[in-house]
Amino acid sequence: MQIQKIVKTGKNFDNIHVIAYLCSQMEKYKEYKDCAIELLKVLISTPSVSREEQQAADKMENAMRQMGLSPQRQGNNLWVVGKDFDKTKPTILLNAHIDTVKPVASWTRNPFEPTEEDGCLYGLGSNDCGGGLVSLLQVFRILQETKQAYNLVYLASAEEEVAGKDGIASVLPLLPEIAVAVVGEPTGMQPAIAERGLMVLDIKSYGRSGHAARNEGINAIEEALDDIHWIVSHKFRKESPLLGPTQMKLTMIHSGTQHNVVPDLCEMVVDVRTNEYYRNEYVYEYVKKHLKSEVTARSFRLNSSYIDPEHPIVKRCVKMGMKPYGSPTLSDQSQMSFPSIKLGPGESARSHTADEYIRIDEIEGAIDTYVRLLDGLSIAQATPRD
Repeated sequence: MQIQKIVKTGKNFDNIHVIAYLCSQMEKYKEYKDCAIELLKVLISTPSVSREEQQAADKMENAMRQMGLSPQRQGNNLWVVGKDFDKTKPTILLNAHIDTVKPVASWTRNPFEPTEEDGCLYGLGSNDCGGGLVSLLQVFRILQETKQAYNLVYLASAEEEVAGKDGIASVLPLLPEIAVAVVGEPTGMQPAIAERGLMVLDIKSYGRSGHAARNEGINAIEEALDDIHWIVSHKFRKESPLLGPTQMKLTMIHSGTQHNVVPDLCEMVVDVRTNEYYRNEYVYEYVKKHLKSEVTARSFRLNSSYIDPEHPIVKRCVKMGMKPYGSPTLSDQSQMSFPSIKLGPGESARSHTADEYIRIDEIEGAIDTYVRLLDGLSIAQATPRD
């Protein structure tokens, strides 16, 4: 925290008091902050590419037990329920993922060697989303030691980067009913209160093969032209102030076997990014209705997420000076049927890049911010999303 920030609060400190205040803030939760950094270094040094997280999950579980916690495990997912659980209270979920993408070829450092330099911690997964993972674990430890009007559950989930079936989807049915979740993806500690969903459509147009020189057959490409035009030109009516319009992008086309054969099949792939006004199932049925080609959805699971700006957790974010926004990137929020915000240390622009890093002070600041956000928060019981 900078001295200028203290001064802006309007508190009438002289220089000695300012320095004393800064020192007290730096020392606050120091043991937990140091623990977070050391755990993150262990995780960086343990490769945990999606679907290969077992060793990292083992080390995470061991660390949690050394902290006096009793985690439960499903595959490579780990979760722990706060002590003195009371089913009459609402439950807050603290979630971040343990897996990473594969390192890109342009790394100039060893992606699995945690390196501190100029206040930054370099390593694969440090930003996405190791910082949020270790910060939220310490926040769970801090908050469960004081009486709150809610229960706490901490979840380190697997397979987030590939939206795998053995990730969070396999665990959510095993958890208590959740009222709201905090997802620790890198957002610069600004709350994302809406997030785009994803659906991939496979589209096939059929024709009949024939000799091109004889003008025989039915050309599957030509049969698809009207559908292609509709896909690239259609605009969905409901536009989100946070996420903008629901978008369809024609990203792949394949047809034909050789130049003199009229193709009997044209295959296309369409990437659909939904805003909070459209469920994937609705968009699928809507597209099918307007195309004559065959349409198949690979999955409906990855829906857009949204939380009411009037929700107590969002209102407290705003009161603390944060600015809610809509996120274009996907996270485990897409598989949550309850309200959630995405809020974590680091920056989204660093994710999936060479020489990924997170600043040490981002992790330390995140722990302070999370505790201020959640300590004494009052929320209602769970209300499932439609």
